[in-house]
Amino acid sequence: MPLPMVVGVDGSEASLRAVDWAADEAALHGVPLRVIHAYRWDRYEGASLARELGKPSGHIASDDILVVATRRARCHHPDLAVTTAAVAEEPEYVLLREARHASAVIVGSRGRGELADLLLGSVSLAVATTADCPVIVIRGNHDNRGGRGRLGHIVVGVADAPTAAVRFAYEEARRRGAVLDAVRAWRCPTHDTVDHPLLAGTPERVHEERAAKDLEAALACAPADVRLHRHTVEGPARRVLLTASHEADLLVVGRRRPGQFGHRLGRVAHTLLHHSACPVAVVPDTA
Repeated sequence: MPLPMVVGVDGSEASLRAVDWAADEAALHGVPLRVIHAYRWDRYEGASLARELGKPSGHIASDDILVVATRRARCHHPDLAVTTAAVAEEPEYVLLREARHASAVIVGSRGRGELADLLLGSVSLAVATTADCPVIVIRGNHDNRGGRGRLGHIVVGVADAPTAAVRFAYEEARRRGAVLDAVRAWRCPTHDTVDHPLLAGTPERVHEERAAKDLEAALACAPADVRLHRHTVEGPARRVLLTASHEADLLVVGRRRPGQFGHRLGRVAHTLLHHSACPVAVVPDTA
């Protein structure tokens, strides 16, 4: 049986949007959807589901949240296989455990607790930083949906070599019939001048050419059936990819393997998770 897409839901509008997106994605990939509600309290304290259920928010419990999430998942995909689970445990621990046997984990960008107005919820950040599988954090406006998307473009930030993130982006672009914009950011250090013996001529041109060669090397194994556009853009990677996110249905970035200090999320991925205009997929490097 194919590995399921896992989506975490807490009853907040952000998490229900994640369910919508995850259902689209699971249907596109032909895999089951597993909806997880992990909680530390017996009752839901918010009001997001009250209107849909027709009961006071203080009377909404875990089963109600899962009922609504399942209903939303099957709204556009009535034949989608959906399983649910409610677990009385810290959400990040539950989702990280589920990630060991998932094709991807999908989470909303905000939760429903006291810190719900922060740019990114602590659960989403912890899962994106540590999970064994790709994690997709649903950002952007309410028009963003999974499946084939609205804009027809996927953006991937390209590092120095072929990575799991690039391979993930190939597959997403192929399934969606989308254009894949492979972006390599480059910068000209301020100390580089035309007096440098290796930089005769225009230093900017030298750095741009080097970035183009690195990009070609990283995309050497690109599938022939993926519509691939290559871009080398001057500027900090965070700024370049944030700009690109405004024209994309999905932004894909990599996450390096754990080092001596354990799991760490790079500054680029961290910034994108907080500010991207579209959903962000964080893909751990398995190479």
